[in-house]
Amino acid sequence: MTDIKHLIADRLKPRVTAIDLEGEYPQDFLHSLGALGGFAGVVSPAYGGNGLGLAHSIEVMEETAKVCLSSAFLIWCQTACLRYLQLSENDKVKNELLAHLACGRLLGGTGLSNTLKANADIERSLLKAHRVAGGYVINGNLPWVSNLGKGHYFVTGCPLENDGRLVFFVVDCNQQGFRLVEGTHFTALEGTGTLACQFRDCRISDDRVLAHAEDSAAYLAKIKPGMILGQMGMGLGLIGSCIDLIAAVGSAQSSINQYLDDQADDLSVLLESAHRETYRLAALLDSDPNAQILPDVLKVRLAGGELSLRAAQAAMLHQGAKGYLTHSAAQRKLREAYFIAIVTPAIKHLRSELACLAQRGISH
Repeated sequence: MTDIKHLIADRLKPRVTAIDLEGEYPQDFLHSLGALGGFAGVVSPAYGGNGLGLAHSIEVMEETAKVCLSSAFLIWCQTACLRYLQLSENDKVKNELLAHLACGRLLGGTGLSNTLKANADIERSLLKAHRVAGGYVINGNLPWVSNLGKGHYFVTGCPLENDGRLVFFVVDCNQQGFRLVEGTHFTALEGTGTLACQFRDCRISDDRVLAHAEDSAAYLAKIKPGMILGQMGMGLGLIGSCIDLIAAVGSAQSSINQYLDDQADDLSVLLESAHRETYRLAALLDSDPNAQILPDVLKVRLAGGELSLRAAQAAMLHQGAKGYLTHSAAQRKLREAYFIAIVTPAIKHLRSELACLAQRGISH
């Protein structure tokens, strides 16, 4: 991790304000990180990875999120995409793309927000797949998918027309029938290549299908825990950096800040618990991608979202007026924390899924 920490300090930290306030996409940083193996943990050596596992990817995100959550989110997008391919049974697409994505020569995203929410009956499916000879034809619109651009790839899934079962596949942003469209602007996470996606009779060949309808339920069950757990890299890094902001004003303002509810030591105890649980679960998934740990993953991800909000608010209050300045880290962390709380699966989504599992008698 030493080389990666140096890269973050030398190449990313000076660009944080431009990424946050000007929407600069950190493409050079992502390519350089990939060359150092920052994405390769979730890919086996047989396909160009280093086999260090999901835990390594979370650690890379955690270190990055301490400095820039936008960039940590892009790492999550890239590694989630890689893991979807790695866990597919389609060797052809794995041989074609995995090594290039793992080393950062190609960049990729994950477009499964609508898929997960529709599968949980939170919203309707925005894409439909029609089976044709040798593949599928896709129609519909996704409002935003991140880490996209010319020459990028991403993974999404949608129901099969007149069937309802899901199909998962890889999309080439340059292919016919597909178009990227500039979308709305966000209060944070602007520099993340987040664009709307239009599918107009977009043909996906079987060579790019990660799971057909008959296999999709098992495939989703396999990729979902790691996808969600991976987001903890963002939360852990952000929480840690908020604690540092609190500590930074501790000696100068301790006489008045002692009256605030959350102190650095209190938050550190909670962070350590979330950190320990995250890496415990990552180790289980690294040893067995089919490990039945979804309830535990949902719980720790929920705790991560809630603690991100709590820590960011505490950092803002401890910093006071200094944290309210346009270029201050504290106000940026607060905006970033809300992203962790609302990105799929959002806090309300996580609580909904946990409630459904509890109704079925599944709690661990």
